[in-house]
Amino acid sequence: MRFYPLLFLFLLVKVTAFAQVDSLELKHPKHDDGFWASFDDRPRTNSARICFYNVENLFDTENDPEKNDDAFTPDGTYRWTKRRYWDKQNKLAKVIVAMGGWDCPEIVGMCEVENMKCFEDMIYKTALKKGNYAAIHYDSPDSRGIDIGMIYRKDRFRVLHSEPIPITFPEEPNSKTRDILYVSGLFRFSKDTVHLFFNHWPSRYGGYAATIGKRNRAANILRAKVDSIQNINVESTILILGDFNDYPSDESVAKHLRALPDTSNSKENDLINLMYPIHKQGKYGSHKFQGQWGILDQIIVSQSLFVKESGLRLSENGAKIFRPPFLLVEDKAYLGYQIYRTYMGFKYQGGYSDHLPVFVDIYEKE
Repeated sequence: MRFYPLLFLFLLVKVTAFAQVDSLELKHPKHDDGFWASFDDRPRTNSARICFYNVENLFDTENDPEKNDDAFTPDGTYRWTKRRYWDKQNKLAKVIVAMGGWDCPEIVGMCEVENMKCFEDMIYKTALKKGNYAAIHYDSPDSRGIDIGMIYRKDRFRVLHSEPIPITFPEEPNSKTRDILYVSGLFRFSKDTVHLFFNHWPSRYGGYAATIGKRNRAANILRAKVDSIQNINVESTILILGDFNDYPSDESVAKHLRALPDTSNSKENDLINLMYPIHKQGKYGSHKFQGQWGILDQIIVSQSLFVKESGLRLSENGAKIFRPPFLLVEDKAYLGYQIYRTYMGFKYQGGYSDHLPVFVDIYEKE
């Protein structure tokens, strides 16, 4: 068989152009609005970066009869092929590596992931394989078949305990949602036990008024678990991260979880919402809906991270939204920029997610 190099090159260019046609229509910001200037990319020795990322429908391509995943198969509504799956996996890995700065982040919680296979593909078969990660995942009863999980660097963090915390609704026993993931462990540079909670609270589908009760229920269950830890040691190091499907000032977060906007007048068993200042400013957020930026993805911590004289403390940089230009594209409908997501409706864009990740650094004070 004769090989025709020019014909091969022509076909390769055509196929590549066809595969990327959607992304060619999109425009990324030319400037980063000062993001990189304020981004701390220094090596971490006695500190750790803890992140959360709603990765938006990370399904494998196989049909699982036990889950409602038919739309995310090669013949499904979204034409979810292996090429698209691996493109998304590699792009998510790019985000996580970049979010780490000098090195990969120590801990990343994620939601909207179908199963353990998706986590294993990410940490073993993408750029994250250099991070020496392990994964924690439990199947949850969510009707869409999406779960919460966590990846962590085995050389930097040792897991002591993990468990799913079910969110049940006594008045609606057939209503199912994602569990809360609880993990406790130790960073190699500290003797303080860290208590981590990763969340993806019930959605607003059906309207705020019709669904707020379910998020209040999730908040009450989480607060009870936090109280049980603080009853043993009020100075416990607690970090709560997730997509709460509510904003910092909404009743589920502010009244039921009792996450305060700052440390003024706070007591030793209080929780502080690190995202409240960004929420109040209103300039940008972790999610954009109908032209409005909002803070659905939040980081809430125990007051002890502000006041302890020794042990783990909160970095002076506070919590951040990771928003480099490559995660944003021009918003033609509402002006400005929006998040570069995988799908816009049913149209494949080839982006990353419909949420921006958030992160915080903690360090050991001696």
